[in-house]
Amino acid sequence: MNSFQYDAEIIENYPNLAAGVIVARRMTNDRSPAALRELYVAEQAAVKARIGSTPLSELPTLGAWRRAISAFGVSPTKYRSAAEALLRRLTKKGDIPGINRLVDIGNLVSIRYGLPVAIFDTRQIEPPITVRYADGGEHFTDLGSDVIVHPEPGEVIFSDNKRMVVARRWCWRQSATSASSQSTTEAVITVESHHEQGTNDIESALADLKQLLAEYAGGSFDAAILNGDNPAI
Repeated sequence: MNSFQYDAEIIENYPNLAAGVIVARRMTNDRSPAALRELYVAEQAAVKARIGSTPLSELPTLGAWRRAISAFGVSPTKYRSAAEALLRRLTKKGDIPGINRLVDIGNLVSIRYGLPVAIFDTRQIEPPITVRYADGGEHFTDLGSDVIVHPEPGEVIFSDNKRMVVARRWCWRQSATSASSQSTTEAVITVESHHEQGTNDIESALADLKQLLAEYAGGSFDAAILNGDNPAI
């Protein structure tokens, strides 16, 4: 059975889509050790220096994500991609606080490449996770809430086999049921791009994720590059 896949309609409508996906098992996820925290802080400083005064909308990776989100009828400035939200916090607030090993690793790679990285705890997920257009009948519980809401018909969602939405508006908001916590040991981890030549960045980001996970979270991994020719893992 697939762990993660793209619906054929998504593949058809987003021909530049590329993704790196990791299926991870038996990890450790508590507070980041000092060495990882130092790497994370150093990466934030390097990214701030590299961006300088450049508007985030002019970064090719974020511009491509804005166009992808706009294509399904959502304002990309009202619902920013996870990568843009992180970089916006970094450039305006000066830093991104650490949370735990997995989140810090994901955020480090996200800001390095300007691409959204998602970490889905799979304990409550019935595979496969499918990236598809919502019909509006699926159910979503936001972080910090126990209220069930429904996605808008036509928005791109990540949904499991029980029609539980684990991410809304593609990479805008993750669900409470899939969020990484200190008890997370198994997860599906994604990094995605829409810009031209994005596959090169995805390959590098996936390699970085695997190296950081192996060093700081342990466990075992299956990984793949997904695109129109290879839409599932």
